[in-house]
Amino acid sequence: MTENKFMQTALDLARQSALEGEVPVGAVIVKDGEIVSTGRNRREYGKNALYHAEIEAIDSACKKLGGWRLWQCEMYVTLEPCPMCAGAIINSRIKTVYYGASDNKAGSFGSVVNFNDLPYNHKPQIVGGIMADEAQAVLTAFFKELRNKKK
Repeated sequence: MTENKFMQTALDLARQSALEGEVPVGAVIVKDGEIVSTGRNRREYGKNALYHAEIEAIDSACKKLGGWRLWQCEMYVTLEPCPMCAGAIINSRIKTVYYGASDNKAGSFGSVVNFNDLPYNHKPQIVGGIMADEAQAVLTAFFKELRNKKK
């Protein structure tokens, strides 16, 4: 399954973030079956609330493709996007978002709120649950280790 191949890359990026003490989220943007950009969480490293995996991947894709409209692109992300990232996805016109684990605290494509239910001018197709168990396991292991370090 093609979705699994790209989600596996996003999971590898998430694991890399975890090794660096970042919340493990990875994102991949694909156009015509090829990866055009990647991103991962770097908020702690950059000391910046904007440094989410999706934002980094969108920024890189826009630069590589030479424009802000990513209407021919798909995003694969390990965690359901938050409100900030959902807004960036809508504004960049990404065609489809595939995500792994749902986010019951900040998920904005169905878990807490569904941005596609709001009257925005673009509504990406959303496919959740791609390799969800693996994505959730990466997050669970990270937060378990973090709690153990605090003890």
